[in-house]
Amino acid sequence: MRNFVRAKFEQNGFVRLSEALCVQRARYFPRKFAAGKSRKARKFRHIFALGIGGNIGNSARRFDRFAREISRDPRFRLVATSSLLINPAFGYLDQPNFTNAVALLRTSQSPRRVLALMQHYERKFRRTRTFRNAPRTLDLDILYFSAKVRPDARLIVPHPGAHERVSVVFPLGEILAKGNL
Repeated sequence: MRNFVRAKFEQNGFVRLSEALCVQRARYFPRKFAAGKSRKARKFRHIFALGIGGNIGNSARRFDRFAREISRDPRFRLVATSSLLINPAFGYLDQPNFTNAVALLRTSQSPRRVLALMQHYERKFRRTRTFRNAPRTLDLDILYFSAKVRPDARLIVPHPGAHERVSVVFPLGEILAKGNL
């Protein structure tokens, strides 16, 4: 059964959040991180939006742990994170609700290298890919990337459907509304 939750845009351009169940906070969500003024901080020439999701175990705690780890990774600079949005599963519906968030990060890595690194983090947090839209501990999606990206079978940016999903539109809008870009 294919039943995808999509953002419902009103005529005035706003999104109806009827598909979202609630918004939560965690230690690192939402948060704005120090910009860093050193020469090292200025070397990060790309900015990207990362979708973070999960529905197995304590997702809020796992997201906090991921934020701590990625902020210690010298290849990335964490800029800001959104609140946590709890919403029903889509695609495969017989699973727990999802926790979703968005993070803005800076890097000098190529989009394909960032993809490989995010897949490494998914494995580190015990993500297994059993079938499409299966329950997962941590799902990391590159939503938008400032560098040019050639679409291929492994990476399409902007992420397909990102502009239609409440789990992306609301958290990303929250970050941008606070002037975190």
